[in-house]
Amino acid sequence: MTLSTKSEIKQPLNIHFEAIGTVWDIEIFQPLMAVNLLEAEVIKRIELFDKNYSRFRDDSLVTKISHNIGTYQLPDDAEPLFDLYRDLYQQTNGLMTPLVGNLLSDAGYDATYTLKTKKLRRVLTWDESLDYHFPQLTVKQPVLLDFGAAGKGYLVDIISNLILSFGIQSFCINAGGDIYTHGTTKPLEIALQHPDDQTLAVGIAYIKNIALCGSSPSLRAWGEFHHIINPSTQSSPRHIKAVWAVAQTALLADALTTALFFIPANKITNYKFDYAIIHNDDQLECSSEFPGEFFIDKVKL
Repeated sequence: MTLSTKSEIKQPLNIHFEAIGTVWDIEIFQPLMAVNLLEAEVIKRIELFDKNYSRFRDDSLVTKISHNIGTYQLPDDAEPLFDLYRDLYQQTNGLMTPLVGNLLSDAGYDATYTLKTKKLRRVLTWDESLDYHFPQLTVKQPVLLDFGAAGKGYLVDIISNLILSFGIQSFCINAGGDIYTHGTTKPLEIALQHPDDQTLAVGIAYIKNIALCGSSPSLRAWGEFHHIINPSTQSSPRHIKAVWAVAQTALLADALTTALFFIPANKITNYKFDYAIIHNDDQLECSSEFPGEFFIDKVKL
């Protein structure tokens, strides 16, 4: 949901590559000698995450779980991801769920991106299929997990920590619109993409030492579906055109851009965040502290 960033220095060091189906841009605002080593370590860490959590890989842990019941030892980094999913699952009455993988696949968003709809299967409940007590996950029925609602954001956080381990204190990560900034002296200007025209911006966000994530059905849509599907109705929500969320972590911001399709912002508890939503009638709803400005009519809450 972003078009560009405007950095505080003229020529930041840029690391640009593609991974997990999206484009990554890492801007570093300080001198760095070991740039090649950093890039190699970043790509290596992304590969490990993908091998654990991707439903699009034959060799992933998620794929293994989809074929075999039993108790699994989760990766060391799984706890924040699973804990957040479980909490938002409960807050949305099961509508935001990692158990939606089979439904997405049946709808056509499958491992080979056929975009051809098959017979849709009922989405299992958490209690029917999973027993989670970190670091163990007991799978009661074979189920295809999907972490697309929060996984990329969480990976941005993981890569941020990796960058910090290199002694880098000032940087910005943009992974296909999931953005995290750290150590910048001035806010970065983020152009917010118009949901109806990717060549235009609908507003500008100003972020500093925080994460911004966005989601729009128009970016990944086919037939009657887009990348978010309501497991209860087995249909994609159409009442929202775009969502942005700002939070201290990209994991939370990314997750909220899906949760807000299912539950009003004032019903989400336990988390501090700001948000902006463009509804299907082109009206804007946003929190009073959302760090940005829009070029359309808005209602601040």
